This record gives sequence, C-alpha cells and structure tokens, in this order.
Amino acid sequence: MEHLIKTEHLRFSYTNAEGVSPVVLDDLCIDIQKGSFVAILGRNGSGKSTLAKQFNAVLLPMGGKVWVSGMDTTDPALLLEIRRRVGMVFQNPDNQIVANVVEEDVAFAPENLGVPTEEIRRRVDWALEIVGMTKFRTHAPHLLSGGQKQRIAIAGVLAMQPDCIVLDEPTAMLDPAGRREVLRTIHSINREQNVTVLLITHHMNEASDADRVVVMERGKIKMDGTPREIFTRVDELRAAGLDVPETVELLYHLKKDGFDVPLDALSIDACAEAIFRSLQAK
Repeated sequence: MEHLIKTEHLRFSYTNAEGVSPVVLDDLCIDIQKGSFVAILGRNGSGKSTLAKQFNAVLLPMGGKVWVSGMDTTDPALLLEIRRRVGMVFQNPDNQIVANVVEEDVAFAPENLGVPTEEIRRRVDWALEIVGMTKFRTHAPHLLSGGQKQRIAIAGVLAMQPDCIVLDEPTAMLDPAGRREVLRTIHSINREQNVTVLLITHHMNEASDADRVVVMERGKIKMDGTPREIFTRVDELRAAGLDVPETVELLYHLKKDGFDVPLDALSIDACAEAIFRSLQAK
C-alpha cells in the first residue's frame, strides 16, 4: 500500500517554565498507509497529541522529518497544500465552529482555500450528506448536541477533500450516544470515501475496530500491530498505564480462573461465542 505520512527520526520538545526542554517525541519513525484506519493510544504525556499536530504542520520537527505525500512539512511553500491534505478535528467542536449557520461553517475552509463558489456549494452538500447532517444545514451550530457539533466539525474538514483526517480524542467530551454517532461517521468516511483516519483516543473499545493500533510511551512507539495483536498483551498495556477493551478484560480474568478462552475475541459476539465454547468443553 502507498504511504501517505512518514516520519523519520522525529524529535520534538516543549520548553517549560524553568526553561527546560524535556523530549516529547524521541527519534520516532512511523509510516501511515493511504486508506488505513489507525488508532493511536497512550496515557497523558506520551506524546500522541504532539505527534498528531506534526502530521499537518501545526507543529514542526526539531529534529528529523515529517513527510505528507512526499512533501516536507518544514517547507513553508507547501504548508497550505499539506493542511488541505491532512485535516484535524479536536476534542472540543466549539473551538472549530466559526459561523452562525451550519452550512456557512462547513463552507469556511474551502472558501479560505479559494475554491470557486459553485464547487463550494457542491462540497458543502456532499460533506453534510456524508456526516448525516443535511437536514440541519440552516440551523445554528450552538443549538446542536455535542455529537452533532462534532459531525459538523468533521464535515468542515471533509469539505477540504483531504486525504487524511486526524481526530484528537474527538469523543472525549461526548455522552455515549454522541460517541456512537461520531464513530459511525468516522468509520463510514474511511470505508466509503477511502479517507485515511488517524484516531487518537483513550477509549480502548474505539481502538478495537481500527486496522492498526499504535501504542506510545514517553515519546516512543511501544507497540504497533493489529488490534488482536496488541490487546492480547494485557500486562504490557497495564504497565504502560492503559486499559484493554471490556471483552478482553473479561476473557483475561476467565483465563486466569482456568477457562480455556482466547484473548483476541474483541467484539461482544466473538467474546460471547468464546465463552460459550469454553463452557461446552467443560
């Protein structure tokens, strides 16, 4: 598969109040393949949000390189094109909503890119349809639910027609219903529009549906593999300050109690089937 984003020996630091610059990203190398769905996990301070901001040049490397479709993020002449190709959605949708009407908000980014008016109209209609918010096009964003606001923020990024969307804990401020809305939208965009998705999350269940899970610790990549490969490493994840999906947690405890169950039955149905088979065998 084609590589969309690539980092080479990436280093980055923030300077704190004492003038000290602790390393946040430390010699980090990662390739993101076009069309993939990648979940990035790590406890607070692991560097995952800092890494996300490197992908569309919100932050620039202090060492090493970041490439987006072969473009060097440190080249100021390429900045606009890099940000068009890689869109970002943050935790709080209120911080990304800039207009008083939904369709005007979605049109904001393509207008600033100089897209012709007729094309903007087409993109706005298309983006709202993709996120299931067409009937709210003339509504005031501040009257929408948290999940609806986040879908509008995603539509605004989609209207730029990016190759990749980076979502930095987009469900952190949402209730369970809003979380389901947003996740359904993200997976639909990835599957049906072939948009690369990078999801930064604290929710293990959100990561279990990704193609690939990357676990960060102290600015480095600690684990990298499929959800089934990563979430069976329960003790290592706990040592990194992380949980596992609820299904894996249940199977882990059953296994310790002597039940012959696999740890890689991530979905509820697969977990139930594994338990049923184990009980039949006893």
